[in-house]
Amino acid sequence: MLNRRALKEIDIGTIVLLVVISLVGIVFVYSAIYSHASQFVWRQLAWLVVSLVALFLFLLIDYKIMLSFALPFYLLMNLVLLSLLFFGKLVANTKSWIILGSYQFQPSEITKLAIILLLARVFSEYREDLMSARAFLVSSAIVGVPFVLTALQPDLGTALTYLPVLFGAFILAGMKKKYVIIMLILGLLTGFIGWNYGLKDYQKRRIITLLSPGQDPRGSGYHLRQSKIAIGSGGLTGKGYHKGTQSQLRFLPARHTDFIISVIAEETGFIGILSVFLLYMIFLYRLFSTAWIAPDRVGVYLCFLAGMLIAGQFLINIMMIVGLFPIAGIPVPFISYGGSSLLTNFLVVGLVLNVRMRRFAFI
Repeated sequence: MLNRRALKEIDIGTIVLLVVISLVGIVFVYSAIYSHASQFVWRQLAWLVVSLVALFLFLLIDYKIMLSFALPFYLLMNLVLLSLLFFGKLVANTKSWIILGSYQFQPSEITKLAIILLLARVFSEYREDLMSARAFLVSSAIVGVPFVLTALQPDLGTALTYLPVLFGAFILAGMKKKYVIIMLILGLLTGFIGWNYGLKDYQKRRIITLLSPGQDPRGSGYHLRQSKIAIGSGGLTGKGYHKGTQSQLRFLPARHTDFIISVIAEETGFIGILSVFLLYMIFLYRLFSTAWIAPDRVGVYLCFLAGMLIAGQFLINIMMIVGLFPIAGIPVPFISYGGSSLLTNFLVVGLVLNVRMRRFAFI
């Protein structure tokens, strides 16, 4: 539980930034789907309230206590992911959702939290200067199992968001050069096997579109083409709120989720999108900087891996909408519509706030 001195250490500045970024997302979700936005906006506002309450409840629990439940939590989430493959209902051609009345929840999102906690626990007592073979294999397996289960749903986009967390653990543990070579070889083998036996036809077309954007502008290249038109047409100051033609005339697909940044760029222009990026950079700086003042090794891992998760999703989405990464269905944390994503990312940030407020020995 929290004492008065701990309450004073709650990072209000980061929480305010978190809420501001989330509200910016809701404002532009409303604009993106203006004709039928009310149900989406009210749901997202409800998820924002739930996420804030969950965040503050999360702060009541010492992060060291959370680590004691890291393995059972991780095993439970993998069991849920496995059960979805057999018993889950198809929603948007994937078995990724648990349906509760009119609400849907995506377990693969909350699995991100389980991965961070377990990796932090594994490396909490690691004292080697360079990462051993055992640590390499164990950490790879921790991420690899949910990665495969999520990719089989099939939800390759969410599965890919697990990888920045793994790379973050490798960076902190001091990965040897030979493991970099092993990863490159495994990546090539996985790519070959995945292309021939794993990827769906639409996933292959998205990769081909990345390499040759103009090959199929009305088919697999349509999303990227409309995204670039939206971003380019915004100019310096944008077309104005509710006045983006790509979103209002519904040329831009997934405009309230994967392509919400394209909507912001079209309506607010370079100045608007630069402002959003600046907010994000300040927010990410506050996450990563907490790792420098963490009181112990596990705190460093929690902060750094949480920062890697948020930054990785943000970077991949930006690369995706400008044609530097295949269209993979990866939303922007806090800005894109989606309750499961919002709640998970709030809890991930809660880990960082938890470490920061308990960084003094007397707390």
